[in-house]
Amino acid sequence: MAVSRNGTIGILTAGGDCPGLNAVIRGVAKGAMHYGFQVIGIQDGFRGLVENRHIPLDNRMVSGILTQGGTLLGSSRDKPHKMPMGSEVMDMTGVAVENYRSMNLDCLVCLGGNGTAKNAFRLHKKGGINVLHLPKTIDNDVAETDITFGFDSAMDIATEAIDRLHTTATSHHRVIVCEIMGHDTGWLCLGSGIAGGADVILIPEIPYDLEVIAKSLMQRQRSGKRFSIVAVAEGVHSREEIKAMAESGQKKRKEKIVHQSEDGVHLVQEPVASRIAREIQQRTGVEARVTSLGHVQRGGPPTSFDRLLCTRLGTKASELIAEGHFNVMVGVKGTECVPIPLEKVAGIKRLVPADHPWIQTARLVSTCLGDEVA
Repeated sequence: MAVSRNGTIGILTAGGDCPGLNAVIRGVAKGAMHYGFQVIGIQDGFRGLVENRHIPLDNRMVSGILTQGGTLLGSSRDKPHKMPMGSEVMDMTGVAVENYRSMNLDCLVCLGGNGTAKNAFRLHKKGGINVLHLPKTIDNDVAETDITFGFDSAMDIATEAIDRLHTTATSHHRVIVCEIMGHDTGWLCLGSGIAGGADVILIPEIPYDLEVIAKSLMQRQRSGKRFSIVAVAEGVHSREEIKAMAESGQKKRKEKIVHQSEDGVHLVQEPVASRIAREIQQRTGVEARVTSLGHVQRGGPPTSFDRLLCTRLGTKASELIAEGHFNVMVGVKGTECVPIPLEKVAGIKRLVPADHPWIQTARLVSTCLGDEVA
């Protein structure tokens, strides 16, 4: 059943920022206004909902933001049910729901990744409010959608970085290890690694063997190659680490490097790319350098692909709201934007399958994936 055309919807952006957030805000807002809704922008994610901070979004506010990076609403990683409030962490779900009702919202549109999907679904279940989720993350790891917005832009940035590393690597006969984001999945590293022509690509879904990597790099050197590029996803693990974690029941590596100072011992987590570069250099005798792209991958304007995708997702969201279709994620299936029940999405991570075509493509162009010599 369609909701009232003089209703009101709220929009918030949660989790890490990424290119395309403003484009989606524009798509949702303009689509909603087309159907006669008023639109409220909630500032700084779920914290803004709890603190009742919001601004009206009209045509003037969303005009000209399609090409801009970041989010005009701001974002945060705060969760309504576990929100830092001063020196305490409190369950603010009730306050969030109360503020939703005080704003007379017909639906809360949440732009975010896996965590946002879970938080939106929890608000719906606990508070009985209408929510709608749009899949945002450069990691591309949201379940039940072919792609998330922000991924293409981040992959383009990472690919360009790898392109640039080729010239400095070949000038100095070096191995350059480039660390790429992606959390616990390898979509971003695998896609940009293939597109950028990386010689070794390491992703979390395929535990790596350093001896295999070293042999592959030495084989390249013997064949006359002047350099090698190693693309490393931030969440990778070696075969030995996977075995040790399985034996101890540990889910994530907690590796530390020790620095001694006059004040005592300080423990600092060593970046995975740094450790891999150091061990590659020890095994091959070839000079290795590290580049970590970090938050550069999240910044800047969205690609044309993401601008189109964001506009389609946003307007589809407004269409579903006008139809009274709530508590879903707007996912991408083939060429269509379709509603997916949130219970099929919340808490589920989309990993790179072992038989994914990108894996086969990488192997066919002699890319080492860390498990066998290319």
